[in-house]
Amino acid sequence: MTISETPDALKERSPSPSQSSGLAPQRLLDLDALGSVYEAAWNLALKTAFTVPNFTTEWMSARLKLSSALLGKLLWQMKEDKLVEVIGQAGALNYKFAISNQGRELARRMFEICGYLGPVPVSLDDYFTWIEKQQSAKHEITLEQVMEATEKLILPTSQKEVAALAASSGRSLFVFGPAGNGKSTLGRMLHQVVRGTCWIPYALAIEDQIIQLYDPQVHHQVPLDDDESATIDPRWMKIKRPFVIAGGEMTLEQLDLAFDASNRFYEAPPHLKANCGTFMIDDFGRQQADPADLLNRWIIPLEHQIDYLSLKTGKKIKVPFRMMLIVATNLKVSDIADAAFLRRMGYRLHLGTPNETHFRKILVQAAAEQGVPIDDAFVDSIIAKYQDENRPWRASEPRDLISRCRDVCQLKGTSTINQAVFDLAWQGYFSNQQLD
Repeated sequence: MTISETPDALKERSPSPSQSSGLAPQRLLDLDALGSVYEAAWNLALKTAFTVPNFTTEWMSARLKLSSALLGKLLWQMKEDKLVEVIGQAGALNYKFAISNQGRELARRMFEICGYLGPVPVSLDDYFTWIEKQQSAKHEITLEQVMEATEKLILPTSQKEVAALAASSGRSLFVFGPAGNGKSTLGRMLHQVVRGTCWIPYALAIEDQIIQLYDPQVHHQVPLDDDESATIDPRWMKIKRPFVIAGGEMTLEQLDLAFDASNRFYEAPPHLKANCGTFMIDDFGRQQADPADLLNRWIIPLEHQIDYLSLKTGKKIKVPFRMMLIVATNLKVSDIADAAFLRRMGYRLHLGTPNETHFRKILVQAAAEQGVPIDDAFVDSIIAKYQDENRPWRASEPRDLISRCRDVCQLKGTSTINQAVFDLAWQGYFSNQQLD
C-alpha cells in the first residue's frame, strides 16, 4: 500500500443488529451518510487543522465527533486535494497530518464566513426527526408519579391532579395566583417526573451557518453504555431531559437565534435547548417586553408545536417546539393574557393562598425540614400573629420565618426558639409595617 491510497482498514464495520437496536442515532458508516452536512464537516476539518501545527487522526476525531475511520476518509480526500499533508504515522490507523499552504489560505476564507469550531453539526431535518421520535417514545407519566413528586408541596388534591393532567398529556400548563404560593416549586417538581434520557446534537447546520445547541448549563450529559459507545453517532450526546427556566430577565430578542458577531455562528434560544424536556417561563408579565408581544410570540408554537427563528440574513427557519411548557405568573390574568392565548394553553391552574389548615401543615413541615422542634403553642402564636396583622397566608413564608429564627438563635448563642426570638425574626422579615 502506498501512502496516497486510502487504507482499507479505514472502512467502517457495520454494528451488529443487537448493538443497533434502541432509540438512538447510529454511527455513520460512510461519508455519503453525512448528507447535507458533508460540506460543514469538510470545512470544520480544515479550520481545525488551521489551529495547530500538526495533528493526528485521533486528535481530529475527538474534536469533530466523527469516528476515526470516517474522519480518516475525509482527511484522505483533503490530502488528495492538497489541503493537508501526511507527515507520519502515530499508530495503527492513526496518521499524522499538517495543513498545507493552500489549505491554510482556504481556511482563512472559511473563518470569515463562520468561526465555529467543534463537533460536526447535524442537519435540521435529522434534528426534527429525532426530536419527534424521542417525544413519541418518552416514558408515560402517571398520577402516582406526580403525587409522589409533589408530596412535600401542600396543595389540595384537585390542584395536583390538574398538574398531573398537563404532565401526562404533554400539554402546556398556565399557573397563576399570588406570589409565594408554590408556582415555581410546582414547575420544578413536575419536571422531576419527566424521566429518562434523550439525545441532542452539539450543533445544527443551516446552509453555511452553524447553530450551537449544546449548553452545559442545561444539558447534563449521561455516560454511555458499553454497547452505545461502539454504535452511537458521537455527534449526539445522551443527556438527562433538560429543564430550562426563563424569568423576568427574558427579552423577545432572547427567544430568537443569538448571532455571535465575533465568532460568526449562532447560539440556540432557551426553548430550543429545552426540547424533549421542560421549559418554564416564570414571573410571566414582568419581562422587559410587553406581555402582549410575548403572548403573540407563543401563539404558533403552542398551536402547531413548531417555531420559526430568524437568521441575520432575514431568512426564517422552522424548528421543533416539543417540550412541556409551564407559564407561571402572580399578576392579574386579565392584565397580561387574552382569551386567544389562554385557549391555546393546555391546562390552567390557580394556586391561591393556603387556608389556615394547610398553612399549619406547611409551618410544621418547614420546621421539621430545618431540624427545628416546635410545639402546637408556638404554631398557634404564629397563626395569631398573622391574624392580628391581617396578613394573608403565603406558603413560602413559614420556611423563611423558621430560617430567620435560626439566624437569631445563632446571633444570640441560643438553641431555643422562644417568643423573643420569634418576635425579632418576625420584625426582621416583615419590618414594623403592618399590612393595610
